[in-house]
Amino acid sequence: MNGGKVTLRRTAGLYAGAAVLRLALFTLFPGLPDLLTGRVEISTPVTSFKRLQEGLFLYNHNVSPYDGGVYHQAPLLLPIFNLLPSFAAFPIFTYLLYIAIDILSAHALLRIAESGEASSSARFTSPRRDKRWSGAIIAALFLFNPFTIATCIGRSTTVFTTCAILHAVANAISGRPFHAMVALAFASYLSMYPLLLLPPLILLCYDRQKLPATGAPNAWIKFTATMVMDAFGALAVLFQMSFFLTGSWEFLSSTYGVQLTLSDLAPNIGLWWYFFVEMFDSFRSFFLAVFWLHLSSYVGGLSVRLRQQPLAVITLLLGIFSIFKPYPSIADASLFLGMVPLYRHVFPLLRYSFVIAAIIIYTTFLGPAFYHLWIYAGSGNANFFYAITLVWGLGLSLLVCDLAFAVLRDEWEVERPEMAGKEIRQI
Repeated sequence: MNGGKVTLRRTAGLYAGAAVLRLALFTLFPGLPDLLTGRVEISTPVTSFKRLQEGLFLYNHNVSPYDGGVYHQAPLLLPIFNLLPSFAAFPIFTYLLYIAIDILSAHALLRIAESGEASSSARFTSPRRDKRWSGAIIAALFLFNPFTIATCIGRSTTVFTTCAILHAVANAISGRPFHAMVALAFASYLSMYPLLLLPPLILLCYDRQKLPATGAPNAWIKFTATMVMDAFGALAVLFQMSFFLTGSWEFLSSTYGVQLTLSDLAPNIGLWWYFFVEMFDSFRSFFLAVFWLHLSSYVGGLSVRLRQQPLAVITLLLGIFSIFKPYPSIADASLFLGMVPLYRHVFPLLRYSFVIAAIIIYTTFLGPAFYHLWIYAGSGNANFFYAITLVWGLGLSLLVCDLAFAVLRDEWEVERPEMAGKEIRQI
């Protein structure tokens, strides 16, 4: 009982400390939120707070928020922010909303960590399962990650997607599949790409259900069909609410169509924008299909190969999305980096930890410098910034590959215990 009270106090202190830090940055540095909102590393055409304000202005003046081609975000964000007092007069309420979302995300991550799913799932138990961090430590690593803090202060709407994804995973682990599907539907409604997490999330939900051993194939098919119907049913409800709000289906092409066709080529830390700036129009449709096929092709292979560890599949996919989605930002990287500490037990199996850390730190500092040389100083060009984003993508790619190797090596050592601790060289 006393141990539980101490843990509760520590968790509450952690959340309070994170909230105070964010509130201090908001209030003591009043120019910082607008500065970060304008950074391409934080805001993209589909997550920008400035674009949200533009859409909200049109919405409040009975004009379609999608007129003018500036606002590319979900319609239901508009009434949510419209309920808040005027941002110009009372910005504190908007600040508190973003702080609360960050804390809710951290709490979901804490629940995932405390479940022990990463090291001991329903189908696989790691021999290193005792070497893991507590939920409070993992939540602290997420809350005090500079990328997470910068995203919160920059007021990117990606924080809502992050929160929904983490709650979908937490509910799946808790044995509440319907809640998990609704949370995933909301995340997909906001950003579209989380829908690709549906297969591993269904596997995670299924493993947490106490289904009868007899008639397993039929039970699996029935469960999968139910989960798919729940997810798409919730998504349909959100679409219908959006239609009632806007009075048309225009939002589909203005939100998801922009991501599918990459019609807004604003610079970001992703790999798509510069490639399609240089692309001839006659080849554009073909390469759009190739890029989307590449992004989605990882889902099936990882779900099959890592069937015993669906949470690992979700973690790896989040890392892949942070590199290869059309409009990535550091918010996507912060979510992936928040999930990685769940696999503390396989950290000794990682091979390129120093190189990965060095690349991420290197690009974090040089990225803004190269963008300044290109846009403001005029002493560089788009190649400067795109080159550093390629290095950033390389660092995250190495982390995804190294984590996949560590997870697979951990599984292999369970199958071949005599090889535990031995170095394997490829010839």
